[in-house]
Amino acid sequence: MSNRFKRAIAACATRAACATLAIGLGVIGAAHAQGAWPTRPVRIVVGFAPGGSTDVMARILAQQLTESLGQPVLIDNKPGASGNIAAAEVIRAAPDGQTFLIAPTSVETANPSLFKSSILPSRDLTPVGTIGRTQMYLVSKPQLAARDARGLVALAKAQPGKMSYASAGTGTPPHLACEMFKVASGTYITHIPYRGAAPALQDVMSGQADFVCDPGIAFPHIRAGKVKLLGIVSARRSPFFPEVPTVGELGFKDADLDIWFGLWAPNGTAPEIVARLNRELGKAMAQAAVKSRYADLGAETAAMSPAEFKALLADESQRLSTLIREQKIVVE
Repeated sequence: MSNRFKRAIAACATRAACATLAIGLGVIGAAHAQGAWPTRPVRIVVGFAPGGSTDVMARILAQQLTESLGQPVLIDNKPGASGNIAAAEVIRAAPDGQTFLIAPTSVETANPSLFKSSILPSRDLTPVGTIGRTQMYLVSKPQLAARDARGLVALAKAQPGKMSYASAGTGTPPHLACEMFKVASGTYITHIPYRGAAPALQDVMSGQADFVCDPGIAFPHIRAGKVKLLGIVSARRSPFFPEVPTVGELGFKDADLDIWFGLWAPNGTAPEIVARLNRELGKAMAQAAVKSRYADLGAETAAMSPAEFKALLADESQRLSTLIREQKIVVE
């Protein structure tokens, strides 16, 4: 406390005046404490194992935030249940600005419809902002007699149920994207779930499955001709393959699902902390070096305000909960 304020307290004439002054000093002290955040290391919980897209994005941002916040930002991997274990950890955390969650938006928009769980991020977590996205790519085995999504649909309709698609696992965004494509195209195609996007892609490359909705890991294989890129399962063309049309452009409307990644805080976290962290995320994602490292993942940086992020979550939740219910998708 400054000498000026000490003299003011000593000189206040009445008990009421002193009380009023003390309250004012408390407000000033609290504001100073808020402005000083963070004063110790910050933990970001990631619901997936090291090395995957979610983890790599989180580590890229942790490095940037460590520099901009002036405190170490540490990654804590808590894999399991498609991100629900990590979400539960952050829901239980104190809302003191020291613990946050990074996950795909599916942890909030799809998981509540897929799992019998009390975890409800839309109720129990506060959206801070998006940290990036990947698009989905309709990728087929190299010997498939189709040049684009239209050709794939024609083949599927000529032999209902005989064609198959691989996915990263039941209820994952690549699975849901392919289900959207099936609904939009009116086709009956058998789903083969795998334990991750890499083994799913591998079996498409070897011809064991006909196609996959790939989250961006197939780029080198597309360029090498080891698989075919038949269309973009997104609302817009890919900056990585701008010459390839979306499946919507080819006639299959509403078959679009990007994988968004975001950051959440425990409910009750101070709005000033949420706003500061959102600003720092935006600054980090505007950097050319970050954009370049994301591009290596087949991803793009994407910054949104907390309100914009919340609106995205609400829209995606409505779309995916409807799809999961109507397609009777169940995680065993």
